Amino acid sequence: QVQLVESGGGLVQPGESLRLSCAASGFTFSSYAMSWYRQAPGKERELVASITSNGGTTTYADSVKGRFTISRDNAKNTVYLQMSSLKPEDTAVYYCNAKRSAYTIRGQGTQVTVSS
Repeated sequence: QVQLVESGGGLVQPGESLRLSCAASGFTFSSYAMSWYRQAPGKERELVASITSNGGTTTYADSVKGRFTISRDNAKNTVYLQMSSLKPEDTAVYYCNAKRSAYTIRGQGTQVTVSS
């Protein structure tokens, strides 16, 4: 079964850190570029970070650059998003996404809430 399962979300205070994980199964993980998206209530989905299939290149949205780090472990079929210095505006559902050519796989999402 092809799937992506996100975990690690939760409620944190501003300035704290959180690490999201996305476990892949049912497909050749190492052949896919991976991304994290987020969507806050009433807002459009936003691309947060991406990483190439071999992990050699990463890109970030300006809003998270310097605070978030995307990484992957192809041996564990897992992609991570390390989030630091979290702000209330980072509150959203975070989704994992796998893409190879025209084929895309999406996860169900994990909620991240940043509030004091």
